[in-house]
Amino acid sequence: MTDRAGGGPTRRQLGRGLTAFGGALILAPLQAASAAPRTTENHGRPTLRRGSAERAGLLPAQLRQLVVDAETFLVPSPKYPWYAGAVLLAGRGGTVALHQPIGKAVRYSAYDEKTDTGLEFAADQQIPMAEDTVFDLASVSKLFTSILAVQQIERGALELEGKVASYLPDFGGAGKQDITIRQLLTHTSGFRAWIPLYNAPTYEEKLQLIWNEAPLNPPGTKYLYSDLNLISLQLVLEKITGQALDALLRNEITAPLGMHRTRFNPPASWKPKIAATEDAREPWSGIDRGLVWGEVHDENAYSLGGVAGHAGVFSTAWDLAVLGRTLLNGGSYGRARILSPESVELMFTDFNTAFPGDEHGLGFELYQHWYMGAMATPRTAGHTGFTGTSLVLDPTTDSFLILLGNSVHPVRSWRSGSAPRVAAANNLARAVPVRPARGRTAWFSGMANATAATLALPALDTALPTFADRARLRCALWWDIEPGSDSLLLESTADGGASWQPLPFTTTRHGEDPREHPAGSVTGWSGRVWHRLTADLPPARQLTLRWRYATDRLYVGRGAYVESLRVEVGDDVVFDASRPADAARIEATGWTPSAD
Repeated sequence: MTDRAGGGPTRRQLGRGLTAFGGALILAPLQAASAAPRTTENHGRPTLRRGSAERAGLLPAQLRQLVVDAETFLVPSPKYPWYAGAVLLAGRGGTVALHQPIGKAVRYSAYDEKTDTGLEFAADQQIPMAEDTVFDLASVSKLFTSILAVQQIERGALELEGKVASYLPDFGGAGKQDITIRQLLTHTSGFRAWIPLYNAPTYEEKLQLIWNEAPLNPPGTKYLYSDLNLISLQLVLEKITGQALDALLRNEITAPLGMHRTRFNPPASWKPKIAATEDAREPWSGIDRGLVWGEVHDENAYSLGGVAGHAGVFSTAWDLAVLGRTLLNGGSYGRARILSPESVELMFTDFNTAFPGDEHGLGFELYQHWYMGAMATPRTAGHTGFTGTSLVLDPTTDSFLILLGNSVHPVRSWRSGSAPRVAAANNLARAVPVRPARGRTAWFSGMANATAATLALPALDTALPTFADRARLRCALWWDIEPGSDSLLLESTADGGASWQPLPFTTTRHGEDPREHPAGSVTGWSGRVWHRLTADLPPARQLTLRWRYATDRLYVGRGAYVESLRVEVGDDVVFDASRPADAARIEATGWTPSAD
């Protein structure tokens, strides 16, 4: 099932092992690998351990707030609970600093559509969430299929730009003859979102539906998220390896990484530790099944025997953290290696540069504020699942976030949007400190939605003593702002605030050429590093400067920081924020001094 919304535009720089050709990215030859997962020495690559926020380099107050905010979605928010329960896991480097269950894994026995209420189990039959609760990952399963495909690309058994029909001849009908493996992995094949395979009574008839399916759009011309892409990729993998997908998952990923609570079709003995999903009945479900608990929720995956390329994997938060740590490590965990660093870079590289807002690596979504929140950067990778699951990996800060919820329990219509995911990601992003560039504190814009936070200097006399002199603002600037929708503006007024004018400026990042900002504003991602800023000021007897951080009501980035504000007129320093008397004259609305 799909679980998707809009995002902001960006571009992902090409990774190693890639060349650009004709708007497509071509994989340069990778070193051949043996069929078996490799072992490697653990040269400083962390494995997971529990530890404090401080040990992880995170701010403990923000991790506590992450849990507090997550718990608000256990109650009507606004009309229904977003989930009956969840397991939250967050960390940085090799340290898991938060692993917190909340709510119930099993609460409802059924859904009453007449009263729009959930019928609860007796209190002694309800099961609380636990750290090791197992979840139906839904579309997060697509990441496992994608990793398996990239392994085969790495080993030379699969061509990224190869035609799917060259591996599955029956696939080539109905205008699909030119669809490539890359287009399946990046959802640019032209397939519609899904088709009801469960209506076909036999496996052969389900396959025939795929063979007969015509693309909605010519391959490569549009992004459209589709379960059919990963189901088709499953068929390719099974054909070229001679193994079923569940065996591939076990042999190539979960066994080498020690992910012992991750698999398709969990045994009946696991059921008491599995979070229940939906009271699946028509018309909201395609199949009448009653309470789905211990079996895959997705109807197509269920009809395929529980093993499917798009859905069906069950896992725990800790196991997913191991997978995330493996990818952040460049493909290794402990002594096991499942991918080369070049292959991981490939998965985190944007192949959809022609479709701004739909950035996508091989299997992974990139830079999606709609569920990554302020963790989103051009390098941030992740995925969501319809049942209420999500995984977000930020290589920039080496941080990871897993939120596993049972948001379709008791019925899918109660859940709307991705607010809990965004709230959790915002808190983890805020938990990663931004240290001042020079002094003890910097001015921080905050991370509020629908705001116009201002930071104003006092009125200054910038009239030039001689023609050769000039007035100039200098400061340090750091920003990470939702691209396009939000912005940070530098403005000036010479009439007491009756009118404000944008003030062009220049920023310089260490080791790079200066960058001009003629509109007097920045948006998007700055690399999460400090920049030196200079701006020439107009001559005026009463010139006031201000920073204005403007956000919309949906999503935010990590915000903006300003430090070391200094105004020079000729050889005179007329304002210096390091002087207590000058600092006291700054007027801040929404901005606060911050040491982190």
